[in-house]
Amino acid sequence: MHDTATMPDAARAGSLRVGGFVPFTATDYPEALAAVVFCQGCPWRCGYCHNPHLLPAHGDDERDFLRILDWLATRRGLLDAVVFSGGEPTAQPELADAVAAVRALGFAIGLHTAGIYPRRLASLLGQLDWVGIDIKAPAAEYASLTGAATSGIAALASLDLVLDSGVAYEVRTTVHPALTPPAALEELARELAGRGIARWVLQPFRVTGCADEALVAGAPQGATIEPALLARLRGHVSAVEVRG
Repeated sequence: MHDTATMPDAARAGSLRVGGFVPFTATDYPEALAAVVFCQGCPWRCGYCHNPHLLPAHGDDERDFLRILDWLATRRGLLDAVVFSGGEPTAQPELADAVAAVRALGFAIGLHTAGIYPRRLASLLGQLDWVGIDIKAPAAEYASLTGAATSGIAALASLDLVLDSGVAYEVRTTVHPALTPPAALEELARELAGRGIARWVLQPFRVTGCADEALVAGAPQGATIEPALLARLRGHVSAVEVRG
């Protein structure tokens, strides 16, 4: 097996806390076959989170990132990309070294982020090929959803960084009737349109994995998005896709 431990940045990358790993996916990076590294830790507490086991800084079933690197080295030519997801990947300073180590193997790099740490995101953008950024609510309602007072400022600053970078991106929002009701979605559509965003992905709330019993009770079969609401949203953002 190729010894990735001798690669630049690999030793530092080895301390990346990994809470999960998916070796093959066709849905997490646009039009590419990818592996997904789920990074441990997230400072926000969004009630609809379906990966609550990834929220603590340390998990009960962490993976060895150097072993993941070794495995990836055997998949060159078979996989196109590696996506860092979470949790919140930018919560870990080691992410930059992990990205560099994976890029050294020749893979495209994707990032799933909520934009929690704009400065870290800014330092990474030059090494990324695609970003999926979660924009969770209108600016004024962010704190009530995330539990973090300045979360809206951080998320929108990160969105602006992505827009200015020229890196390929996707903006997506999870929909729950209690947290993102139609009026909130319409306000968010106006805010996104004001930033020039023409494509927006809505992800209906999924019951699976959610630890908030009240939110599950409020949408026991998951969220639905009515055609009339979609039509109103498309009056602001021309391409609105419902996924999942």
